[in-house]
Amino acid sequence: MSNTSLLADRYRLGEVLGTGGVAQVRRARDVLLARDVAVKLFRPGEDLSDARRIDNEICALAGLSHPGLVKVYDADPGGETPYVVLELIEGRTLRDRVVDGPMAVEDVRRVGAALADALAHVHARGFVHRDVKPSNVLLDDDEIPRLADFGLVSMVGETGLTKTGQVVGTAAYLAPEQVRGQEVTSAADVYALGLVLLECLTGHREYEGSEVEAAVARLHRPPAMPDGLPFDLVRLLSRMTALSVTRRPTARECAEALLSPVVDPPTLAVARPPRPRGLLAAAAAVVAISAIGMGINTWNSVTSTVSEPPATNAPVSNPGRTADFVPTPVVVQPTAPVVAPPPVQVVDRGTPAGPGNDDKGDSGKGKSGKGKDKKGGA
Repeated sequence: MSNTSLLADRYRLGEVLGTGGVAQVRRARDVLLARDVAVKLFRPGEDLSDARRIDNEICALAGLSHPGLVKVYDADPGGETPYVVLELIEGRTLRDRVVDGPMAVEDVRRVGAALADALAHVHARGFVHRDVKPSNVLLDDDEIPRLADFGLVSMVGETGLTKTGQVVGTAAYLAPEQVRGQEVTSAADVYALGLVLLECLTGHREYEGSEVEAAVARLHRPPAMPDGLPFDLVRLLSRMTALSVTRRPTARECAEALLSPVVDPPTLAVARPPRPRGLLAAAAAVVAISAIGMGINTWNSVTSTVSEPPATNAPVSNPGRTADFVPTPVVVQPTAPVVAPPPVQVVDRGTPAGPGNDDKGDSGKGKSGKGKDKKGGA
């Protein structure tokens, strides 16, 4: 088809913008509406899977409408040359932007939130993109991203579009379940988006090497997080690129997390504040005063009591002991001079012992407490 001919008597084809496995994208002029568009021309082969994939892409694009997706203007999947007419994005791809160097965290949040929101729209309608990568993200002149190229799109749970043993997608961004040949769900798009955002932050692909090396590397190590990232972004990217499908958030949750960053990270360990010294001093003073009071009371009780030695023929409760032991009280001397105790009155030993005169002494055992100095602090 020459550049001067009209496709469907309406689109004048121009330069080639890109070429894929089964399609070619060309700039075109819509002579009816007088606007520039992008026309994707398919080259169906003899393989039935190629024809079904073309039908899937056209049907998916026709049924999707979101600011983060390239708009679909027209399509003809049943003609000799199937085609779809798309919105023409004047700008560059996200891949071209990353080549210039790492992006700021704020820009990565903005681009990531827009792409995650677009993927949430795609997933809500039962589709999986299966080929999320920087070269499939178009940036207009205002750096607004749009997800493009639905050539590998599939319905959730759909099988039979690939040959036996064939892995569909770009090796550097495949999810672990894609590498293992397991069922591909919307979680695979979330994983790929996590790697894309990491690439935007670092300026390089996380898993380099050949297709096999890049695909298998993610099964042996998680992606490395660059230093200096906010805590919430590290946590989100770690969850998005988790090996387990169940640990990954949905695309909707990713969009919400990127739009609402956490300013302060959660406290992982709470340090115990040091105990105020004033309280310690006050507690020590109370203990000292209590000890002094106990000592004075004990002294008064000893000095004011008149005791009679036990009779020699009195029964002994404990044959192993000759007399009850009365511990000597520990007295804390007060600051004021201590007044000498009054003389002890001597009682006549000849006085008959009676029930009221049988003083067996103080049978209570004193307890000396050992104070423990507790150290407060974090």
